[in-house]
Amino acid sequence: MILHEDPSLAPPVSLPADPARPALSARMMLLASGAVTLLLYNLPFSGILARPLLLLSTLVHELGHGLTSLLLGGGFHRLEVWPSGAGVSEIDIDGFGPLGKALTAAGGLVGPAVAATLCFTLGRTARGARACLLALGGLLLIAEVLVVRNVFGWAFTGLVTAACLLTALRGTPAAAQLAVVFVAVQLALSEFSRADYLFVRTVNTPSGPFPSDVERIAQALWLPYWLWGILCGAFSIAVLGWGLRIFWRK
Repeated sequence: MILHEDPSLAPPVSLPADPARPALSARMMLLASGAVTLLLYNLPFSGILARPLLLLSTLVHELGHGLTSLLLGGGFHRLEVWPSGAGVSEIDIDGFGPLGKALTAAGGLVGPAVAATLCFTLGRTARGARACLLALGGLLLIAEVLVVRNVFGWAFTGLVTAACLLTALRGTPAAAQLAVVFVAVQLALSEFSRADYLFVRTVNTPSGPFPSDVERIAQALWLPYWLWGILCGAFSIAVLGWGLRIFWRK
């Protein structure tokens, strides 16, 4: 079965003496990440500058499908990402019932929100941020070797992997924390900037047209595809709200 997604410098911040303790600077990093994002999307050539962020959300979306399949006992055979922002994942869910198939399709839709929440939670401290970058870098390295199957996908996944591991191992605690918070903000925003994908029945990719994820959920269960889009969007917003609440609390 193939699942896919359709394309459509902050100043240094001081950390507390104990890197494991949540810092007021974490809140400043969140605000700085938001400011940088706002600036990025309003600069000349913003489409080009923001392209890596679009590709990152696609990568997380496709990994969401694959990891959900693996967690439910299925297979994850192939992942491709293209410069346009489109992506595709090939998974094995032949032994799944309707609920398993629906959950696997939904895994990509809510994947960026879940990943953003994990980043917000771990990004509250420098120690947690380093652990987050190491885990993300390790996961992407495994994906690079085992499932990424096109040249552009290899190049992009490799760059993100290297950035995560280098920042975790060689960067300052503040740099690691800022990187994690910035990634969390981008993944959270992608749930809104690409929300139109929740309300389409078919999508076109370089591999051809496919049913959308919400259409696959509707085929596996019941109710119209657009209602599943609303439910997946509401779940993502709830998860993001919970993650932001954890991050912002003292």
